[in-house]
Amino acid sequence: MRLRNMPGLLVAGIAAGVITAGLALPAGIALSGVAETIDLSPMELAEPPLAEKTTLLDADGRRIAQFYDQFRENVTVDKVAPIMRTAIVAIEDDRFYQHGAIDLEGTIRALAANLSAGGVAQGGSSITQQYVKQVLLNSATTEEQKEAALAPSYVRKLNELRYALSVEEKYSKDQILEKYLNIAYFGAGAHGIQAAAKRFFGVTAAKLNLAQSATLAAAVRLPTSTDPEGGKKNRDALVARRNVVLDRMAELGKITPAEAAKAKKSKLGYKGVPIPGGCETSDYRYFCQYVAAEVLADKRFGKTRADRERTLKQGGMTIRTTLNPKMQDAAQKGIEAFVGPKDGPVAAQALVEPGSGAIRAMAASRDNLDYNVVADRAHGGLGGVQAGSTFKTFTLLTALGQGMRLSDGFTVGGSYTAPSPSAFTDCAGNAVGDPSHAVTNDEGSPGYTTLQTGTWGSVNTFFLTLEERVGLCETVKTAKSLGIKRADGKKLQEYETFTLGINEMDPVTVANAYAAIGARGKYCKPMAITAITDRNGEKTSFTPECNQAIEAEVADAAADILSGVFTKGTMRSVGGIGRPAAGKTGTNDNQSSAWFAGFTPDLAGAVSLADPRGAITHKLNNVTIGGRWYGSVFGATVPGPIWKATMTAALEGIPATPFTPIDQARFGVQERFDPWADDPYGEQPWDDYGQRPPDGWDQTDPGTTDPSDDRPGRGDQGDQDQGNQGPGNQGPGNQDPGQNDPGPGGGGPDDQGPNNPGGPNQGDQPDTSPGNGRG
Repeated sequence: MRLRNMPGLLVAGIAAGVITAGLALPAGIALSGVAETIDLSPMELAEPPLAEKTTLLDADGRRIAQFYDQFRENVTVDKVAPIMRTAIVAIEDDRFYQHGAIDLEGTIRALAANLSAGGVAQGGSSITQQYVKQVLLNSATTEEQKEAALAPSYVRKLNELRYALSVEEKYSKDQILEKYLNIAYFGAGAHGIQAAAKRFFGVTAAKLNLAQSATLAAAVRLPTSTDPEGGKKNRDALVARRNVVLDRMAELGKITPAEAAKAKKSKLGYKGVPIPGGCETSDYRYFCQYVAAEVLADKRFGKTRADRERTLKQGGMTIRTTLNPKMQDAAQKGIEAFVGPKDGPVAAQALVEPGSGAIRAMAASRDNLDYNVVADRAHGGLGGVQAGSTFKTFTLLTALGQGMRLSDGFTVGGSYTAPSPSAFTDCAGNAVGDPSHAVTNDEGSPGYTTLQTGTWGSVNTFFLTLEERVGLCETVKTAKSLGIKRADGKKLQEYETFTLGINEMDPVTVANAYAAIGARGKYCKPMAITAITDRNGEKTSFTPECNQAIEAEVADAAADILSGVFTKGTMRSVGGIGRPAAGKTGTNDNQSSAWFAGFTPDLAGAVSLADPRGAITHKLNNVTIGGRWYGSVFGATVPGPIWKATMTAALEGIPATPFTPIDQARFGVQERFDPWADDPYGEQPWDDYGQRPPDGWDQTDPGTTDPSDDRPGRGDQGDQDQGNQGPGNQGPGNQDPGQNDPGPGGGGPDDQGPNNPGGPNQGDQPDTSPGNGRG
């Protein structure tokens, strides 16, 4: 019906009826002059997409979480049970399919009832007008706009009428009904008929029966006072209203009186199926938080954070993620085997796939923390915990990259003090060495130490000396190239104790750095999302962002050394996982925190353990964890076993991938060489000179076999060489310790060499690297 073509007085009468049918006008107020001033031409209604839930899926396509402001699932009208459509039309607008935008008969009836009652006794709005009202309300972004959408004014009612005229011209009746059913609120947090059917009765809208349909049709009018979650009073009100709907359906001949009577005898049947909520209710809380943070930081989903949050909670997206349910289960069970949910210390673990950066699991011993204990601050975490000796790996990589071999080394003492401030220079050029601070070994013993034995035993003094030689800034650069950044987002602390792990880290970042070694030096940015499909079916795919951070051969050599940690080093008592694996323990000052980070070519993981009440004030000493008492907790005490249990289960059924053999010519072990020995190629350790056989050396050449006092390095103390130590450097001077004695500071040939971890205690005790140098 086109009102704009009707006579003025009739238009005025209809307009007055429309307004007063929905408003109780005070006595004495008239709508004079309405025929001359009211414009009833159709007005285009802006219909933004309805707020629709975003669904999070794991790598197998299983739902793991949902984000929404309004719990809604849009459906087409053919997916709604016919009896449901009949019920809603019968009670809300029984002449819906006969009238246009305005039901004159219904409006006049409502007007008469309202005038008689002196208030609003009946509503005169058609389903189309109700839809318009809901669109305006849902489109409101401010409180003022929401109040305007509900304001009891004739201006609002007339505008709704003009919008309704436009909607009637634009859509068919079935299309309007579909839109109304999807936008309507039914109570109990359910928006739209599909969400309501699932929430109230645990069925889809297509499976609703008569009693259920009448119940939902009844809920639309007063969804708050009939909300079944509000208690018995509300449920009784909903049943009473349901019976009104059934009577109306019988009165209209849509059902028989017998069917109505039978349905009225049935119980409410409300099930209150839990609404799948956000990250707080997800079984994968910390991974969910990580994904949400990724979307909220991605400007492809909105210019501002507020825009991106609306997209996440209202956009109806489907987000496919990298989470592997089997690996997630392994990570969770691995933690639960050693740390309880009520323990003071919290264990956190992340698993990352080498070569892609795909985060396969994020788990923790507690699921009730209000921050993401597995991730950095940018992904919902806090400040992280100091990474301890897991950072020695970056110094090792730097040394290998500068040309050191697996068996290269030098003599170290039981403590280390920087010779001068300039011994360590940060990347800004500042001298940061601290000659007043001495670092000691918590394990291992003084003597000649190589890249292998120093790493296996996690010898502090060795790695500080090594860092001094290869350069603090170069070590920092190596770490950064593998994605290392502080969990709190602040600048990395660049001090001499950098190699001892003074910077606070999170498991995702550390696991991803180690994954790059497993991928032969290929670093990939941590990745949690593989694809996002919007409400219209348009798909955005996410691919790994990778680069070759370190040479593949350098990574191979590091993996070779780190694999010995399981057999000859700090994890010797724990053991490996039955396939090629490498890793590093980490423990901080007086057990303020403990770590283990390790990798295979197929999967990498990092485990942290610390007390969230304060790692410094609540150290891991004399503590009960997982029902076991520990005098002191080290990297190999709890984190290492968690990692082993997790990786064993996570990789079950996956063929083992071997590490790439090292480049022997470049990095291979060379026996320490003494050209004056009876057997220069024998199984004797190198001397303190670190001397290697010169190319083309011939034992029969008297020029190189003369055992006189002018042998290389004899009588020349020399200076410390920052790289390879050749003859003449670090010689014992005029002291001649003997042909088989490596000189002062070293042991005899029987207790040294690349196959000995460096002393009777080295490797037997877990790593207790200090971090008290700075930070």
